[in-house]
Amino acid sequence: MRANKLDGYLGFTTFGESHGPAMGLVIEDVKPGISFPYDEIKTALFARKGGKNFTATSRNEEDKFEVLSGVFQGKTTGMPICIVIFNKNHQSKDYENIANIFRPGHADFSYFKKFKIYDYRGGGRSSGRETISRVAASEMVNHLLKGIELIAYPIRIGKFIPNKISYSFLKTNYLKWGDENNYDELIRYLEKIKAEKDSVGSIIRFEIRNVPSGLGDPVFEKLEANIAKAILSIGSVKGIQFGAGFSLGKMKGSEANDEIKDGKFLTNNNGGILGGISTGQTIVFDFVSKPVPSIGKVQNTIDIEGENREIKITGRHDLVLTSRIIPVAIAMIKLVLSDAISYQKLIKNEKNTLNDFREQLEKIDEDILIAIARRNEISKQIGKFKKENKIGIVDSKRETEILNLLKNKALNLKINPKIISNIWKEIFEESKRQQ
Repeated sequence: MRANKLDGYLGFTTFGESHGPAMGLVIEDVKPGISFPYDEIKTALFARKGGKNFTATSRNEEDKFEVLSGVFQGKTTGMPICIVIFNKNHQSKDYENIANIFRPGHADFSYFKKFKIYDYRGGGRSSGRETISRVAASEMVNHLLKGIELIAYPIRIGKFIPNKISYSFLKTNYLKWGDENNYDELIRYLEKIKAEKDSVGSIIRFEIRNVPSGLGDPVFEKLEANIAKAILSIGSVKGIQFGAGFSLGKMKGSEANDEIKDGKFLTNNNGGILGGISTGQTIVFDFVSKPVPSIGKVQNTIDIEGENREIKITGRHDLVLTSRIIPVAIAMIKLVLSDAISYQKLIKNEKNTLNDFREQLEKIDEDILIAIARRNEISKQIGKFKKENKIGIVDSKRETEILNLLKNKALNLKINPKIISNIWKEIFEESKRQQ
């Protein structure tokens, strides 16, 4: 399924389930001769792991990883890299009493409706355990992000908000809380929530400092659009806003516009991005993580037969995701920025090597192959439809119309129409074989 693959500067596919033997990823497009970041990956995986404080799940995985291919003597070989992180501390028996019962707030119901099957042992692919592969992958792009500083911290945990942000203090506690004055009160509040067998959500503020201007592209590849997709792909995230966010809806233009004087912006209501392209200001956005849905309170639900049931979830679960979601968000932003920076390098034609050009061509070739594969799948469906409705496979008139249209487009794009004609004749023949 294409949904398990992330394309971009670092194209990779992730695999594995929460209670399966292992999690992992395959990275296909890596330049040879790069030092493999063993220590950086270890540090990043430790930052997101559970079992370190009372707000996180007590599932204490070692998160040791093995590199099965693509690395020799500490350097990348240019071949696909396969990284595996084995699951050692899962307890599937915790879920046996709720097998075939949908957990409220989880993806059980929607997965079952889509696939007609779901992994009740911790949610399978929908589990937060899936994010470990993303974190491992993100450490492969650090060389592109030199000088850029990524800072993330909560501006709300449940009912608590910091009255001030001390960047030095947030480095001293696992919640990354910035207000020393109400930190102890926050801990007592969270202990009370845990005693009630409940959970709370949080809002995280993210700052990307020292960002060069010019990152991102117009219309469909806007920087904030790609950031939003990356952050919203994290399981518990339900919303995101940039700069002044929804407060812009109550402002006047004279209040919202970021005026410029003496070459500097006077405000940052737009969060460091205008027209989908970075301005050089600090990029600022907030995202909301919903309360962890696995709670010990009795809740109403249904089973796979549609019968009403009550459910009480046991096992080891997070109280609030703050300390564990921040490393995942940082990983996703690294991947987005590496894409934007590498593409900006192409636009400016700065220090492109032969390997850079070859890598760009390889990615285009891969996109073409994927498009052909999708076309073949549709051709199979068309063939089935034609057989069911007793329609002939060959439609020469339509082929001629498509060819003429494509050759005209080729002329506009300054491509030799004869080349296009030859390519599409082969594609048509393959389409007939698929039908």
